Amino acid sequence: MCEQPSSKPPWFKRTIIRPANDFEREAVTHAQRVLRCDTTGEMDEATVSHLRGIQSLFGLRVTGALDEPTAIQIERIRGYYAV
Repeated sequence: MCEQPSSKPPWFKRTIIRPANDFEREAVTHAQRVLRCDTTGEMDEATVSHLRGIQSLFGLRVTGALDEPTAIQIERIRGYYAV
């Protein structure tokens, strides 16, 4: 059985609307890999759409931003799929 994360993942530091540095671009790239988006490191239209879908699926506030609750759910998904 996969462990369900309930705390902030180590790759996530703060809410990302537009990546401002290399660390944030890598966090977006990580989310894109898990969500099976093109790995651009940018919050492009496809990435935002996927984030909104995850937020809606898990009953989170639908913003399209990579926030902490969304990052936690991305880690939850990653536990089921090898990245």
